[in-house]
Amino acid sequence: MTDVAASDFRQPRRYVRLDTILRLRWLAALGQLVAIFIVAQGLEFELPIVPCVSIVAFSAMLNLALQIAFNPMQRLEPLYAAGLLALNIVELAALLYFTGGLQNPFSFLFLVPVLISATVLPLRLTILLGCLAVACASALFYLHLPLPWDPDDPLVLPPIYLLAVWLSILLSIGVTSLYAFQVTEEARQLSDALAATELVLAREQHLTQLDGLAAAAAHELGTPLSTIFLISRELEKTVHDPSLSGDLKTVREQAQRCRDILGKIAQLSSSGAPFDNMKLSTLIEEAVAPHRDFGVDIKVRLAVAATSEPVGARNPAILYGVGNILENAVDFAHRTVEVNAWWNAETVEVVISDDGPGIAPDMLKRIGEPYLSRRRGADEAQNERGGLGLGVFIARTLLERTGAKVSFTNRTFPDHGAVVQIVWPRDRFEASAPEAEIAS
Repeated sequence: MTDVAASDFRQPRRYVRLDTILRLRWLAALGQLVAIFIVAQGLEFELPIVPCVSIVAFSAMLNLALQIAFNPMQRLEPLYAAGLLALNIVELAALLYFTGGLQNPFSFLFLVPVLISATVLPLRLTILLGCLAVACASALFYLHLPLPWDPDDPLVLPPIYLLAVWLSILLSIGVTSLYAFQVTEEARQLSDALAATELVLAREQHLTQLDGLAAAAAHELGTPLSTIFLISRELEKTVHDPSLSGDLKTVREQAQRCRDILGKIAQLSSSGAPFDNMKLSTLIEEAVAPHRDFGVDIKVRLAVAATSEPVGARNPAILYGVGNILENAVDFAHRTVEVNAWWNAETVEVVISDDGPGIAPDMLKRIGEPYLSRRRGADEAQNERGGLGLGVFIARTLLERTGAKVSFTNRTFPDHGAVVQIVWPRDRFEASAPEAEIAS
């Protein structure tokens, strides 16, 4: 089967565009100006307007300078993006210093830059930004000007309440950022694994299409070879020079030989096997053949059913999926791998089982996830031959695209080993096969 390394498809973390961060900074600056205006003019609270407006103006001028100096569509290196997000945290901390510190309900906005970092930046930079946000929040617990409020009815919050606010900011930054990072990482892994699946399918499809090229070559080369054959035969009749007659005879014989070879290729392609359609037994044998010489006994059993044997198209997705699962079974088996197949008028089922250690209980529900690998214990290290990860994900994805349902279980005690069940609706398995071939 096609070898696919997980590392080949792991893409680097996507760099965030400068325009994205600048839009967020402009939105923050606008929101800050609106908040200052409402507090100072609408509520008529005392507010240090000059320092607050100066901070917002500095942020706006920096945004404008970055837009002029750089292409907004430029993708920032993670370090530079983290620097701008860190600047957002510092600017927010400066505004909160003049407006009540942690008493200000907008103190929870410390979460925003860290959350953005968790979705687009490496984990280490997200941790550093989280530490910076927590440090700023901790400093504001002690250092801040009074909260703008009605001087006739001042708001005094107890220290225990402010401690709870600080703790809630800390927990919000930690839990929400970790959740966002995990969700984004899983989505990225799934995207990379699907890209690997598409590449594998394209490779297998390319190999399958070689039979079409062979048939086309046989058709195109048939006419010139017939011409060469006829001319050489006519020349052989008219030329009486013995030396030339021998050469002409050789040309005619070789041309005829080429015609015979191309005729066999054309007949093989038009007959439907193995290039076009194949019976279930032929499909299983083609998947099993590459794994017979690895010291593991592979037993194939086909159940005799009242209905005719299913015939489906030679689908590279099915061949790769079944072959990959079979390869895993051979890797983990001690002595024997069994491939059992049976069918009826509604379903086609293939079960692949081995006598290996089986699938760990904690992995049974997660089998088929991308980049899920199996780590064996120290007592099995000497026999370790592989793991379950991207290959199983690709196999399962390809098989499910053909209409199959794939399930993973273990044999019932005292037997041991993994069991993989692949079930198709018969009409889906035979969807691409001609009616005449199915009827036979």
